[in-house]
Amino acid sequence: MIRYFWNYRIIDTDTALSALRALGHESRLAAFRQLVQAGPEGLSVGELREHLDLPPATLSAHLNVLRAAGLVGDEREGRVIRVRADYASMDALIAYLTENCCAGAANCGPASNCTPRQPGARR
Repeated sequence: MIRYFWNYRIIDTDTALSALRALGHESRLAAFRQLVQAGPEGLSVGELREHLDLPPATLSAHLNVLRAAGLVGDEREGRVIRVRADYASMDALIAYLTENCCAGAANCGPASNCTPRQPGARR
């Protein structure tokens, strides 16, 4: 996924679907948001578990799904496993979702500024 991102600056549809499926569960979304909030340092699995109040096996299963989708990575630091959000993957997913925002106009603003298209109207 990262190689595709660096070559084309976007991710492919299958990778985007995998990431969105992974984030489509309340606990996984909460875990990912907590890791994004933690910054590049990430959190130990124990710290993350305390924030989310999940059983260890459940958190492990959720982290495996996020890891398989390329949204998080982990690193062993002695007896501790530190988990970090993969910001490049997150940015690639956001770029994929907003690639055609405002029909590619350079001055695209927040969605609240966009005028809804009328049914049958052409752009």
